[in-house]
Amino acid sequence: MNELDEPLSLDPECRARYERDGFMKLKLVFSAETIAQFRDPISSEVVRRNSVTAPLEERDTYHKAFLQITNLWRTHDTARRFVFGKRLAMIAAQLLGVPRVRLYHDQALYKEPGGGITPWHADQFYWPLDSDKTITAWVPLQPTPLEMGPLAFAAGSHRMTIGRDLEISDESERSLKEALAAGRFSEVNEAFELGAVSFHSGWTFHHAGANCSDRPRAVMTIIYMADGVRLAEPSRKQHFADWEAFMPGVQPGDVVDSPLNPVL
Repeated sequence: MNELDEPLSLDPECRARYERDGFMKLKLVFSAETIAQFRDPISSEVVRRNSVTAPLEERDTYHKAFLQITNLWRTHDTARRFVFGKRLAMIAAQLLGVPRVRLYHDQALYKEPGGGITPWHADQFYWPLDSDKTITAWVPLQPTPLEMGPLAFAAGSHRMTIGRDLEISDESERSLKEALAAGRFSEVNEAFELGAVSFHSGWTFHHAGANCSDRPRAVMTIIYMADGVRLAEPSRKQHFADWEAFMPGVQPGDVVDSPLNPVL
């Protein structure tokens, strides 16, 4: 359990590589023992809170991609312990080059056996924030070979502005695939060993393949933002939804520091 809070020293080149590529994948961030302590409790909470019951063949592309449960820390003590862990938060702060990060929110992303692709997208499309000092930790709770649909990134795509107005959809998959190819952004699609964690910028374009295995692809994610990021004026319905869900009481122009956004 101490692994959650113990600092992990990064190579001095890590931040430069993160700034260049818009993502960073680190091996052995956690031991198998630590992952094992959290996998079953988090999975049980995902099952308890899941409200999607339609068969895969009856769902749209978004809902075939994964079961999505947000802010597990608010409903489950073990999930809270994981989300509030200092190791991941310190890595996030180092990669962003800031002294402190706040929690934006967490979410479990479980790709069911037979679950479809996650289309190309950038997360920050959904976030009404005035800064790109945002980063997501993507933590698989099992070894994740290519057949399970690990997260894949377009290296350097956080600098591409085309497609930032697209939500996750069949259209984002088609349009961004073409734009990334035209921009000659290389795709990095690799298996994740147990204990590996990736970190990606809010504007880094990424996607995931289908889960062709007979097991769920269990993943816990934590989204961080630099302390001092402010709420921007919402400009789309997704912004209003995130404002209400994750920043209650904060007004446009204010620092995002609601009770749901503690410094970690």
